[in-house]
Amino acid sequence: MSALKMFFHDHGSKGDNSLLKTITFAITHFTVAFTVAYLLTGDILIGSLIAMVEPAINTVAYFFHEKIWARKQQIARGVSGAEATPVAQSF
Repeated sequence: MSALKMFFHDHGSKGDNSLLKTITFAITHFTVAFTVAYLLTGDILIGSLIAMVEPAINTVAYFFHEKIWARKQQIARGVSGAEATPVAQSF
């Protein structure tokens, strides 16, 4: 567990919290998805399946969305292409 804390601590000190932000978003999303699916269906199994599939796909999409968003902000601040970290290499 301390290795995991160190990983997040090291990444947080560099100003890149996108992975931690993605994980906390995933937990929130799984909880909301299960609750909504369960309330709509009344079935724990269906609610669980929906809560696993939909947020998992959305979480991956969110991670890449954050990377693209950060890249666009770098460009908007005037960071040249040579100085900016390419999206594919930043994670």
